[in-house]
Amino acid sequence: MQPRSPSLSVQIERWPIAGAFTISRGVKTEAAVVVAELACGPHRGCGECVPYARYGETVEGVAAAIAALAPAIAQGLDRLALQSAMPPGAARNAIDCAFWDLEAKRAGRPAHELAGLPPPKPLTTAYTISLAAPEAMAAAAAKASRRALLKVKLGGGADDAARILAVRQAAPRAELIVDANEGWSAGDLARNLAACAQAGVTLVEQPLPSGHDDALARMTRPLPVCADESVHAMSSLAALVGKYDAVNIKLDKAGGLTEALAMVEEADRLGFELMAGCMVATSLAMAPATLVAQRARVVDLDGPLLLARDRTDGLRYEKSLVFPPTPALWG
Repeated sequence: MQPRSPSLSVQIERWPIAGAFTISRGVKTEAAVVVAELACGPHRGCGECVPYARYGETVEGVAAAIAALAPAIAQGLDRLALQSAMPPGAARNAIDCAFWDLEAKRAGRPAHELAGLPPPKPLTTAYTISLAAPEAMAAAAAKASRRALLKVKLGGGADDAARILAVRQAAPRAELIVDANEGWSAGDLARNLAACAQAGVTLVEQPLPSGHDDALARMTRPLPVCADESVHAMSSLAALVGKYDAVNIKLDKAGGLTEALAMVEEADRLGFELMAGCMVATSLAMAPATLVAQRARVVDLDGPLLLARDRTDGLRYEKSLVFPPTPALWG
């Protein structure tokens, strides 16, 4: 007879990045992830998260928060109760996604069916060009110029206009989106947005620091602007109306697939375009996000492409397409 409640375990893993990943806040050479596993009889469900220092999270702290919930789960706490038992963030994301995976394995049905969603389709994903000097970014963009969608990291000071121009010249046919990672100020906002518009950029993510983005509501934006650091769980969406045209839904911020799917509906009701984003992580973290991405105008699930290696049963990437996960990976 199978046990009715699963047991929870947690593991910290470190995955080397191919080269370095650079944004306005610093450089990473590895992806430190935390994996939650729920075991129930012969079935295992897994979820992966990326603790993010920007939100006060640490790898050790998130792992400890996950482990601390083991007694409650053993006593019957389920995925729905989890939503109020933990706040949104990386720890809840890992457990929530592990619950979805376990439910799919136990039911013998894919996660999209359990969520009442149609079968997921392959999607065009962005590929990230890290922040660097204009000539270095141009070289990276030239190597990736055959991809349909490039995400360009800016927020590096006075050279941002030169950076985006260099990338556009190196990749003349790719769609470009920009992520400033809160690296601009109200003083240079209009100038940088104009440079992006002139380069044919179709979307700019989080140009101003979260909490200091009121200038966006007072200007005519020359291209759509997407909230990233300013959006977390569903409760954060309403305050963004008038400032942003789109919102980037990431499972680590939302606290899991359960909250993210609810956010998709609320963001649509409020009139936002949707972006599905990720942290730098393995395919296990991307897999549940592919369900959110089915409704997104912009998909940025390239985390595994930035790693030196991925999981054995990782997502299949072909050119600019990312394919849905197999049950061997998740769901």
